[in-house]
Amino acid sequence: MNTSVEDDAVTKRKERNMFIFLTVFLAPILSVIIVGALGFTIWISQILTGPPTS
Repeated sequence: MNTSVEDDAVTKRKERNMFIFLTVFLAPILSVIIVGALGFTIWISQILTGPPTS
């Protein structure tokens, strides 16, 4: 029974660490990459096709 309690504690610690990694590091990094890629795509398309006209 003691090993089950220790396993639960290790699992909870791993889950907490993964949650912190995902929310503090991975989500902001992915957001910057996605927004940057969209901006770069729009910039390149405007170089090739010209600015949008009204």
